[in-house]
Amino acid sequence: MASRQSFQAFGCFHLFFWIFFRSFTPTFTAEASSIADRQLLSLPKNGKLPKGYEYTVKTKETFENERLRGAFIALQAWKKAMYSDPMNITSNWFGPNVCGYKGVYCAQAIDDPKLKVVAGVDLNHADIAGYLPVELGLMTDVALIHLNSNRFCGIVPESLSELTLMYEFDVSNNWFVGDFPKVVLSWPSVKYIDLRFNNFEGCLPPELFEKDLDALFLNDNRFTCNIPETIGKSTVSVVTFANNKFKGCIPRSIGKMSNLDEIIFSNNNLNGCFPQEIGLLRNVTIFDASKNSFVGSLPANFSGFEKVDILDISGNKLTGCVPEDICKLPSLSSFKFSYNYFTEEHMACTKPERKNIMVDDTGNCVAGRMKQKTDKECKQVVSNPVDCSKDKCTRGFPPKQYTHTFLFAHQNHL
Repeated sequence: MASRQSFQAFGCFHLFFWIFFRSFTPTFTAEASSIADRQLLSLPKNGKLPKGYEYTVKTKETFENERLRGAFIALQAWKKAMYSDPMNITSNWFGPNVCGYKGVYCAQAIDDPKLKVVAGVDLNHADIAGYLPVELGLMTDVALIHLNSNRFCGIVPESLSELTLMYEFDVSNNWFVGDFPKVVLSWPSVKYIDLRFNNFEGCLPPELFEKDLDALFLNDNRFTCNIPETIGKSTVSVVTFANNKFKGCIPRSIGKMSNLDEIIFSNNNLNGCFPQEIGLLRNVTIFDASKNSFVGSLPANFSGFEKVDILDISGNKLTGCVPEDICKLPSLSSFKFSYNYFTEEHMACTKPERKNIMVDDTGNCVAGRMKQKTDKECKQVVSNPVDCSKDKCTRGFPPKQYTHTFLFAHQNHL
């Protein structure tokens, strides 16, 4: 475990090193090496927070209660873990009045209204460079951490599992590395997880979709593997998978996502036919599966998208006909099916009845339409149509790695 943490944190240095060669700033490399080394040295075994851990910060100040003292230790350790604060956001982070620190918010303790505690930290758009020290686990009353658009680096320490009141966790647009931060799975009340625009990698834990979440943003990382079949258990209204390296099928369990409003799969390595179960997503307003490798014809029940506003299936290898029902969906305003291999489209798509509908059919194989593929390009795919009734994504069992989870779910009537 220790060696793996070292490798992941050191990945932060490699990222800085790459940026150095692009920016030609000699001092930046030294700072990058320093930040990676500092996090490695600060991590206890397994990245967890040992009982009584506070040896990097000594306190002589007087505090209203022990929880504010713990928050003081955590915030001072965090300030030491920051090596660049160009906007001087943390310039007043000194002294025992932690509730007066910029970006730090206090409230009454949930379990004891007589106590004032640190309930949230919001450093969005501060451009701070540094890492997350293990001492942050001392702020056990924090329910909100917003770190969008900074330069925080390294891994998310397991000590954050102590933050059992966590409700919103946003570390998007930073330079975090390593596997999916499983510490988020330990938070019983978390509703909002935003990991966008980082360098997280590997597979998603199936348990993630068993959390009672409202929003989950995973786009623009380095995630791989199949999307877990447990997605059907998810309570999210919004989930984004875009711009990663996910592969395999869209799980057939997707049809069980009754709360789903927006889902974005764009720019991955997903393939196979669309499962019929997609048509059960009657509350979806945005469905984007563009820039993948989906094949076959559209399921007839795609017309089940009764509330869809934006539908994008462009940039795939889809064939057959674009049916009338889809182009007449009552809430549709934008329908992109460009750069596929469709050979037919209904008149309702070429000349939509409503003027406010934008339809893009370029780059297909429809005779008589402008800006289509050449006959040679079309023949390669159209002459070898995929039979979706026999496709691995639309029949039989899920992939082997998810068979156990799938069967377990059915045994529990989920």
